Amino acid sequence: MIDIGQRTTNKDTPDEFYRRLSDKIKNDIRVAMPGIIQSFDPAEQTVTVQPAIRERIRDKDGNLSHVNLPLLVDVPVHWPRAGGLVLTFPIQPGDECLLIFGDMCMDAHWSNGGIQNQAEKRRHDLSDAYALVGLTSQHAPIANYSTTAAELRTESGAVKISVSASGVNITGGLTIDGVVFGSHEHGGVMTGGGKTGGPVNPPPS
Repeated sequence: MIDIGQRTTNKDTPDEFYRRLSDKIKNDIRVAMPGIIQSFDPAEQTVTVQPAIRERIRDKDGNLSHVNLPLLVDVPVHWPRAGGLVLTFPIQPGDECLLIFGDMCMDAHWSNGGIQNQAEKRRHDLSDAYALVGLTSQHAPIANYSTTAAELRTESGAVKISVSASGVNITGGLTIDGVVFGSHEHGGVMTGGGKTGGPVNPPPS
């Protein structure tokens, strides 16, 4: 008799046996699940992640229990990146992410890039996870979410760059090349009712 992780008796019909076998095969396939980041390595740009959904298992006596899946280590982080530009985030322990599991072993490609042969033969394995940061569960939704603008912002919204059909708006402090706007002052001018000249374009290079 094949051990398929559930109580199986000699009285099982062929249909019941193959149903259990099918369930066992499906249970071993990993596709996607939420995770909670435990640590971040900014040099390697990988994370250690605790899968956030427990696995339900049945012991040999038929008793059910829920257990944590093992910590996933050296998980590559997905960044919005293309055309020589990249958007990065200061990932912190406790941040949520979406784990997706590769169709095949990704070790050789992760180490070398390009098109590679599989280092090992495996499919949808826990070892082949990628972390997409930014998944938000309902315990911590984004506050004051804008439905009219794209924003680069802190979670609180106290500092943000907002882009909408009406233009670009910056909330919070703004520093350019060490100059703090808002509190920046110019010397060598006289107060009064006059106005300064307009912006001066830099000389052509």
